[in-house]
Amino acid sequence: MSLIPAHTPDTTPFDSSAVKTWLLGLQSRIVTALETVDGLPFRTDSWERPEGGGGISRLIEEGQVLERGGVNFSHVLGNQLPPSASAHRPELAGRRWEAMGVSLVLHPRNPYAPTVHMNVRCFVAMKDGEDPVWWFGGGMDLTPYYGFEDDARHFHASCKTALDPFGTELHPRFKEWCDRYFFLKHRNEPRGIGGVFFDDFSEGGFDHAFGMTQRLGDAFLTAYLPLLERRKDTSYGERERDFQAYRRGRYVEFNLVYDRGTLFGLQSGGRTESILMSLPPIVKWRYDWHPEPGSAEAVLYNDFLTGRDWV
Repeated sequence: MSLIPAHTPDTTPFDSSAVKTWLLGLQSRIVTALETVDGLPFRTDSWERPEGGGGISRLIEEGQVLERGGVNFSHVLGNQLPPSASAHRPELAGRRWEAMGVSLVLHPRNPYAPTVHMNVRCFVAMKDGEDPVWWFGGGMDLTPYYGFEDDARHFHASCKTALDPFGTELHPRFKEWCDRYFFLKHRNEPRGIGGVFFDDFSEGGFDHAFGMTQRLGDAFLTAYLPLLERRKDTSYGERERDFQAYRRGRYVEFNLVYDRGTLFGLQSGGRTESILMSLPPIVKWRYDWHPEPGSAEAVLYNDFLTGRDWV
């Protein structure tokens, strides 16, 4: 991995095999670390896609720490880019394509331990007689049910530390993008406390863009594991569990209505079980519910779901 300033493009061609090797290694490292924390093994489920490609789903359900968690690798190919992938680049519509990535969502059982999402991916659009058009995307974001400032600051600081070597302007840019993206417009509220998000990224050429994506993906365990370790054994009762289930409803709403990755997977004929593994196992909805003023639940809304600058 080399650090090339974004304003000095290199001429290194896109290297699909290097990206795939790193993604598979990232999936393996993350699952190994999570199995150590949970104490139970993840299930491994390999699959093939009739239109081309396939993937490896690593899933845990009813774990000792993780009520549900999935760490998925996919590498899929097709003859025509689906609408969700070409929405921001309409000139690429209809091209052959290749996509690969690692996507994870972890739903801990303990309401004091936050849900987390991380995704790193790349797309390549191809047309005979032309150079391939490629880009990277992804990020990570945190969705707590009860707010802890130390947790929020650590998570955001870990993202900043990963990005700064590739340009100190990236973190504020990607942080604002994350706040804007993971927002439920129909609720007028954020899904969680954010993190970083980027898409359509090819700045500086392949080495720079891939290096930045690697650095961010490799920072996930540093960003999240200390929070999980810190909160997984905190005592809780039915009140906290009930609120967790209610707030998980926001997660479901976002993923099914707005999430580009979910839409891409469904539109491209992906494996439904793997695409929807991000949904939590126990969820509740209530009509026009509001937290009691001054309660810990109200603190989440008033002090954390606000798009704050945490670093």
